[in-house]
Amino acid sequence: MINLDCDDLFDTWRQQARWLLSHEVDPSLVSWASEGVSDLFASDVSVPEGQGPFQARIPRALLDTLEQAARYRGDQRWSLLYEVLWRVSHGDRTAMMAGDKLGSELQRRIKQVQREAHHLHAFVRFIERPQDQPGPQYVAWHEPAHDILHSASEHFIGRMGRHRWLIATPRDGVYYDGEQLIHQRQCPVEWQQLAQNVDDPHGELWLTYYSHIFNPARLNEKVMQGHLPVRFWKNLPEGELIPGLITQARTGKQQNGQASGIAARAGKRIALKQNEPEQVDQRVADAISRPKPAKVTPETFAASQDPFGLDSQPLAALASRA
Repeated sequence: MINLDCDDLFDTWRQQARWLLSHEVDPSLVSWASEGVSDLFASDVSVPEGQGPFQARIPRALLDTLEQAARYRGDQRWSLLYEVLWRVSHGDRTAMMAGDKLGSELQRRIKQVQREAHHLHAFVRFIERPQDQPGPQYVAWHEPAHDILHSASEHFIGRMGRHRWLIATPRDGVYYDGEQLIHQRQCPVEWQQLAQNVDDPHGELWLTYYSHIFNPARLNEKVMQGHLPVRFWKNLPEGELIPGLITQARTGKQQNGQASGIAARAGKRIALKQNEPEQVDQRVADAISRPKPAKVTPETFAASQDPFGLDSQPLAALASRA
């Protein structure tokens, strides 16, 4: 079996795959190391030098699809891409479709990558640094599950304007200096420390706001965790509040909302105008001295009604009016 290492770079893998196709090397005879870990059963086999005689025609759409799927971290990360490439190059384009077993896995990986890019856009929390300090004005720490930082972080160029910002992760990092986006495959330690140790001057205000807009009556834990996975909580400022808010909702706060929090607040005194107390006292006295309405009993009610429901007017008078 041929053992290759593309250093988790799509361009490197593409060159290797092109060379393998030219020699018509079957996918079952090739293994790629992923994240520096080689296949346990792979062995170094001598390979022919130079380009082979086979020339494959690959649609451009397939290369774009494979590049998206290449950002997925998982088993058979590169081998699956070569198997798809092999089948399409030999006339079997069903490998690109979701109805095929291989194509279904390919499309699943692309969806996972796209969802992770959405998570980056939604859950990155930039923290502003003091303006008198050099370097980025805003920093953020994020832990994506797939290699989406470089491609997905371009979203913030339009959102942040000319501000300088930095996103650090356990693997790579990006820094925008106001003119160009700089990507480091191995995030510098200085970037990581800067993003993880910065103090948020507006942190307490944000926590107060979040705790007050949280609606326990509408809590659905399963749906919430589907949109906000638990693995992101530790890196969100409000993450420390979420478990407690969920517990309060479970123990009955879904019924009374924020009543307990409001009840604990001190009351507010309302100042009266100078002559207003006398007016209030007079209104109270009038209400007390006002005669109470007579109590209506079945007897008094019956005596006040005409047997025919015609009040007390004579029938003749009513007939003359008609």
